[in-house]
Amino acid sequence: MYLKTRGTAVWTCTEAATAAERERYSMSGYKKDTICVQSGWKPGNGQPRLMPIIQSTTFKYDSSEQMGRLFDLEDSGYFYTRLQNPTNDMAAQKICELEGGYAAMLTSSGQAATYYAVFNICEAGDHVVMSSTVYGGTFNLLTCTMKKMGISCSVVDPDAPKEELDKAFRENTKCVFAETIANPALVVLDIEKFADLAHAHHCPLIVDNTFATPIHCNPFRWGADIVTHSTTKYMDGHGAAVGGCIVDSGNFDWAAYPDRYPGLCTPDESYHGIVYTEKFGKGAYITKATSQLMRDLGSIQAPMNAFLLNLGLETLALRMERHCGNALKIAQFLEDHEKVAWVNYPGLSGNRYYDLARKYMPEGTCGVIAFGLKGGRAAAGAMMDRLKLAVIATHVADSKTCMLHPASHTHRQMTDEQLVEAGVAPDLIRLSVGIENAEDIIADLKQAMEAV
Repeated sequence: MYLKTRGTAVWTCTEAATAAERERYSMSGYKKDTICVQSGWKPGNGQPRLMPIIQSTTFKYDSSEQMGRLFDLEDSGYFYTRLQNPTNDMAAQKICELEGGYAAMLTSSGQAATYYAVFNICEAGDHVVMSSTVYGGTFNLLTCTMKKMGISCSVVDPDAPKEELDKAFRENTKCVFAETIANPALVVLDIEKFADLAHAHHCPLIVDNTFATPIHCNPFRWGADIVTHSTTKYMDGHGAAVGGCIVDSGNFDWAAYPDRYPGLCTPDESYHGIVYTEKFGKGAYITKATSQLMRDLGSIQAPMNAFLLNLGLETLALRMERHCGNALKIAQFLEDHEKVAWVNYPGLSGNRYYDLARKYMPEGTCGVIAFGLKGGRAAAGAMMDRLKLAVIATHVADSKTCMLHPASHTHRQMTDEQLVEAGVAPDLIRLSVGIENAEDIIADLKQAMEAV
């Protein structure tokens, strides 16, 4: 007995699933908090209730022909965990259903998810349009590392009008990349604006939805085509396992632009001339990323990490409610504190992104706050050194409150000019609000600031 996948459905079977089996394992029509708990693994009679860990590199078959058909992509199944693993696919299925997507895959990290999502449709000579406010690691990946591969990138201000943004596109532009809520600038993306622009130029919009999570934002609803996640953050929620995920909506018509996307629309000689769009339809993008990129680059998520991810996903809806509730209280406290120079949190009614946040994330944004102290960089460091409950950590978006000074840590590879362009002020403090009691977090911040 093993797991097979068809589109987004995952089910336990030995042969092709029946329509009844597909119906049984689909969570279509259920609310997100129910999907968090129930999607991905459905135990049969006498089977474990908890999603199993298939901690095996390889899978046994009874005939050479069967194995050969798997390698030719003629059959669905598993043969080597570097490409796919049942535990990974079950966790990916849950994320896929939360996003309302067609197909999904896990990667070893959020950075790997970003790389695969772009590289799956770009090659040497191609061009990417990217929001300037993306996470520093993403900025470096697309502007520096992928430049060495012959892929160029134009950086744009996400708040610029359509007319200005339109000028960034070229004949060789193959995708647009942005974040729903920028890390750490907390810029809220106008998803519809960017989707309209991308589609006008026959390109897909790829959106990193890590901070908002599918609990609070579904970019596909607003025209995005592909979503990525660092599952290391809220999805895992406990700082236990690094991981990433790519979800494809299945909505972008690659076959309509065969000359723009030859990797999907022309024969892949490494798989005996398979044309992904012809053979896999809406599943073409994820199938190519799995069978080609994961085969050759190997950034697979460990099954144990996928198991831990699934445990985190079960409580994601509950935790996001608490994260956002706490963050709003703390943002309001910071707004009123005499030593605070400024506060940026999209949930505040006076925030410049409040209206966009209400449109795309009406039930809440995230648990991350950006703020600055009147004493600048020096005050930021001194205050952080005096924290007792919150910790200084190169992490964000887990259950425990932590803090970071991006200019000194995560974004230190960027120049001051690049920091400003990315919306990261030199004095910016990134506060990731946990699920502790909000009063205790406020008390810790208060004593630390008053000691400076």
